[in-house]
Amino acid sequence: MKKVIVTGCNGQLGRAVNKLYAGDSAYELVNTDVGELDITDVDDVLSFVREIKPYAIINCAAHTAVDACETQGDKAYQINAIGPRNLSIAASETGAKLIHISTDYVFDGKAVTPYTEFSPTGPQGMYGMTKLAGENFVKEFVDRYFIIRTAWLYGDGKNFVKTMLRLSETNEKVRVVNDQVGSPTSAEELAKAVAYLLPTENYGLFHGTCEGDCSWAEFTEEIFRLAGKSTAVEKITTKEFGAAAPRPAYSILENYMFKLTSDFMFADWHDAIAKYMKEL
Repeated sequence: MKKVIVTGCNGQLGRAVNKLYAGDSAYELVNTDVGELDITDVDDVLSFVREIKPYAIINCAAHTAVDACETQGDKAYQINAIGPRNLSIAASETGAKLIHISTDYVFDGKAVTPYTEFSPTGPQGMYGMTKLAGENFVKEFVDRYFIIRTAWLYGDGKNFVKTMLRLSETNEKVRVVNDQVGSPTSAEELAKAVAYLLPTENYGLFHGTCEGDCSWAEFTEEIFRLAGKSTAVEKITTKEFGAAAPRPAYSILENYMFKLTSDFMFADWHDAIAKYMKEL
């Protein structure tokens, strides 16, 4: 069996990857979270990876608290940039493939057409800056890598869908931002993309989001519709919401490299959220 180290195994994607590979006879997942492996410590990473000798490393670990990243810059750089750097050094030394997950926040959010893998980056906040630094370290330190940028992820864990459902229990109306657009993406669909790329030599940078797009308010309306909730959605602006960190107004990613180099297709976001809600 081929050993695959999964970092951030308790996050939404880590859990989805584990669910997908459950009972798979070809791969043995070696699950790690911050308790088992400190990805910010290069010596810890090197000794762990040398011992396991993995076929691949799937890096699902990240400091994703966007607002907190603004005040925790050092911590954000350690986890989002130095961590991927250390994993890349270890992967390169042991000959392992590396799958690294990145984000739509590497862009400035000012586009009017979907971002492809060839679009210029321009992060507006600390989270996006540290994630872009992580991408650059991966490209610098390891040859056999897949970087997948995703957006608006939801799965098993704390997420936007569950927050909205919780708010609907005690509120007749919820206020949701309507001037940010993107593609809600199921962790299950992203895990399928990871599994698709893993055995291949189709290395490089990919965008990986569900097909189609909407605003956060429209996403909430669909969540309530599927859940049979009568809670009203009051559409507000980003300025009215007043988050600490800047949010990209336009987060639509085109899965261009998947379409150019493979036959893999993500599900439409409507179908993915319907499946998720049914299982929830």
